[in-house]
Amino acid sequence: MKLHVSPPAFRGRLHDPRTATSIGRWLGVAFAVCFVTGLISHFMQHPPGWLADDIPSRPVWGYRLTQGLHVASGIAATPLLLAKLWTVYPRLFAWPPLRSVKHALERLSVGVLVAGAVFELATGLLNTAQWYPWPFSFVPVHYAVAWIVFGALALHVAVKAPEISAHWSRRSPGTLALPVEDGPDRRSLLAAVGAAVGAVTLTTVGQSFTPLKDFLLFAPRDPDKGPQSLPVNRTAAAAGVGRIADEAYRLVVTGPRSYTLTLDELRALPQHEVELPIACVEGWSKSARWGGVRVVDLLERAGAPAHARVRVVSLQLRGGYRVSEMGHEHTRDPLTLVALRLNGEELDPDHGYPARLIAPDRPGVLQTKWVGRLEVTA
Repeated sequence: MKLHVSPPAFRGRLHDPRTATSIGRWLGVAFAVCFVTGLISHFMQHPPGWLADDIPSRPVWGYRLTQGLHVASGIAATPLLLAKLWTVYPRLFAWPPLRSVKHALERLSVGVLVAGAVFELATGLLNTAQWYPWPFSFVPVHYAVAWIVFGALALHVAVKAPEISAHWSRRSPGTLALPVEDGPDRRSLLAAVGAAVGAVTLTTVGQSFTPLKDFLLFAPRDPDKGPQSLPVNRTAAAAGVGRIADEAYRLVVTGPRSYTLTLDELRALPQHEVELPIACVEGWSKSARWGGVRVVDLLERAGAPAHARVRVVSLQLRGGYRVSEMGHEHTRDPLTLVALRLNGEELDPDHGYPARLIAPDRPGVLQTKWVGRLEVTA
């Protein structure tokens, strides 16, 4: 007896090009914002040599804005991607699977795009919670896959351009050819997707846009919770430093005229106060009042040239970003401090006691804590 197996048939409404195009436009905007702000974050954290001196220090809230948008757009993209996949999934079962070269390119772009997008959103969300259940390094892999997704998206849009154009608006030819009775249901679906995007954004974005912090439900960080009302990513215990004894602390500044300062000598230097945000790659940020010694004053005492770059070396024993580098835009900015105080109090050990770096428009991972050395490198 011969069995005949037919591919599954999908006759549900709204699995149509107009619905896919409408959701795809929103998803495309979210992906574009996420991609561009992700590039900004990557190059600010890992600038190539030719760019190191051109990373700006102003506006002071620049990284807070771009990284907040990066995480918010990634979170907003999650319900949009799910809705988009629901709309187009019947095409995954189309038969025959490959009908032409164009169709093969379309299927290839869709496969890479879906796999890459799911990977980026899933790993990005887990990064916001600082949970890494994988054996690879998050930053380089996340960055590399972002470019793969970008390329797959560009190929997909190019292949589907005629169909997208035919269903771009309510008056487009392809849209007018669809059943009129589907219009109200399509608008209801799009409204529901928009509401879901608004809900996940409203309940998470307060971790960076603090006026909305009272609506936080799902964000992993509350910007008010932590030592001295400021969150902490790496504690002193996790970094292997504990509390550094005052009498044991030394700040070494190397340059044409190298010197060493005790904590009392550092405290005796002219002190300055600045209002600057901490903005971390996980998406949370908060402004605080910092007090300490200007880095430019320390470098001038060491005879550093105006164009000098500086390596900032932490006393931490464990964890990444023990060393960070600053170009002259940051080293010469009067808002860049070796901070000794936070909101009028001496630093908590988890915030880098006895001294930490705080600089404008700089990723939180590069705001080095437990600073032990400033090394003039150029």
